[in-house]
Amino acid sequence: MNQFSTEPFLIRLENTVKIFNDISRLPEFEKDLKRLLKRFKTLEYDLEIFIQTELNLYHKLKIDNKGIFQIPGLQIESPKIFKAKKFACRSLKGKGVHSGIRIIYAYFEEDDRVELIEIYYKGDKENEDKERILKHYRKSLSNLIK
Repeated sequence: MNQFSTEPFLIRLENTVKIFNDISRLPEFEKDLKRLLKRFKTLEYDLEIFIQTELNLYHKLKIDNKGIFQIPGLQIESPKIFKAKKFACRSLKGKGVHSGIRIIYAYFEEDDRVELIEIYYKGDKENEDKERILKHYRKSLSNLIK
């Protein structure tokens, strides 16, 4: 078994307690992930670990390790949109949580649901795609007003 084998971990994940009611991915997130997987082969595995640890710590256990923060200035009350800066990628050896991988996601607190919006490498682009966020969640805001 090579050092990046995900097989034993995936078996363990199946036996873990479900943390959120639902975790979904936008189609754009899937495209981002597919593109990054060509360079960072462990990304899918790393994403599972991130969900099991970082998202669990922040949203369920209310432990803030300063790696996740709400994106300011979007004028979207629900869902809350977060950026995760501490993301460990095993393909980037020696970087730990300072890999440069960023995850943008929406957390629907009332439904206990996470929707993955964007994943990018900081070396490729500086900031999240705010237009993508507004495209998907401005609707939610206008539906609340009606």
